[in-house]
Amino acid sequence: MWNMVYAVIGAYLILINIAVIAIYGIDKRKAIKNKRRISEKTLILFALAGGAFGAVLAMYIFHHKTKKPKFYIGIPLILIIQIVLAVMLIIFTQK
Repeated sequence: MWNMVYAVIGAYLILINIAVIAIYGIDKRKAIKNKRRISEKTLILFALAGGAFGAVLAMYIFHHKTKKPKFYIGIPLILIIQIVLAVMLIIFTQK
């Protein structure tokens, strides 16, 4: 049963992180073109929803939001918390 749960969670994480990379790329393009932007709250919420790895990756791929402390400190912190939670899930479900 846990294998199925892991597969569903893994698929979700892959999809959300791909979406987050795309969203950060879209926001960067909008910033360059001086168009209406995606809110910082939305960007952070997507990271909280499991997309922190994609957010960190996108920040450095697109050189986007790398000077704002809530991003260069907050997003990696969210990623660390998500990794710890994932490890705890694996450890506690293996018993």
